[in-house]
Amino acid sequence: MSLPSNKALLLLSLSLSLSLSLLFSVYVSSAAVANGGATTAAVDPGQFKEAPEFYNSPACPSLLNTSSDSYSDDDGDGGRGGGGGGGGDDDLICSETAVHVAMTLDAAYIRGSMAAILSVLQHSTCPQNVIFHFVYSATASDASLLRATVSSSFPYLRFQLHPFDASAVSGLISTSIRSALDCPLNYARSYLANLLPLCVRRVVYLDSDLVLVDDIASLAATPLDPGSAVLAAPEYCNANFTSYFTPTFWSSPSLPLTFAGRRGPPCYFNTGVMVIDLDRWRAGGYTAKIEEWMELQKRMRIYELGSLPPFLLVFAGAIAPVDHRWNQHGLGGDNFRGLCRDLHPGPVSLLHWSGKGKPWARLDANRPCPLDALWAPYDLLRTPFALDS
Repeated sequence: MSLPSNKALLLLSLSLSLSLSLLFSVYVSSAAVANGGATTAAVDPGQFKEAPEFYNSPACPSLLNTSSDSYSDDDGDGGRGGGGGGGGDDDLICSETAVHVAMTLDAAYIRGSMAAILSVLQHSTCPQNVIFHFVYSATASDASLLRATVSSSFPYLRFQLHPFDASAVSGLISTSIRSALDCPLNYARSYLANLLPLCVRRVVYLDSDLVLVDDIASLAATPLDPGSAVLAAPEYCNANFTSYFTPTFWSSPSLPLTFAGRRGPPCYFNTGVMVIDLDRWRAGGYTAKIEEWMELQKRMRIYELGSLPPFLLVFAGAIAPVDHRWNQHGLGGDNFRGLCRDLHPGPVSLLHWSGKGKPWARLDANRPCPLDALWAPYDLLRTPFALDS
């Protein structure tokens, strides 16, 4: 008898957990009303449960086989950022066998971030080899609370916090179709090569509104060698690529030529899931290239969305391919209404609620979409009733 497919298992999980997620949403919705509707307005380390600890399988390589490179721990956080560790853990950051994951961290999306972390660890064959790099706003008054929150739920986690100076990009941001896209921290993914230690040569960047149901090491190992690609991501060439730029851009005699001579046709890719070769990024000065397009945008209005179009202008048609299973995106609907959507055809390794609708917000409002039940089991927010089993 053959085993059920990935998608069949997900749909089975959906049917089993839907009633639990609806029950959970009633509680959180009541809490939201009691707090003026804002359940993520502040960071409280005690609001999340402690996650179970996950261990490497016997076949996992040791992190002790470190490279000879050194690095500077910019914020003095040490290798085990939560308050323990330090010492020998510092050297593990430069291990060639580590899987590095970068995410942004802030009060508004902390609930999604905690769920994403749990999903990565739970489905990893070598969870103790995963090192997280959290980028937070350097002006945030609750940076210590962000650190304490992660440490409280994941006391064993190896992570670093990296402050991001919003002033580096705030003057380049143009208003977009959704205010959440204009947050300076949303642009931090363009600065990872500057923020992370130099010995970190490859990183998987993940948004905070997703969960993995597969081993992140498989995604991190995506080949980048053909054509010396700087990054890898799933491409969607059926999307209307021209719609990401304004008529001003396409009517220019010179601007559309930026896509000429690339390895393939310019296609849309979602920047919420990327594998980035940081050495190639640094060598090519790609942060400056993205900033140049943002400066032009301030003068000419050549696109409408936030941080995505500059990435497309620099990389579309020149990235390494990744199977679509690694970014089942758009589950949050469009940028205006955030309506419910179904899974794309094919296998599933990562579910991504890109778009306006976030699963925790829809659960809080007691209006979950069916697929939000797949996110609910990773939610670490404390409830008055136990669902741990």
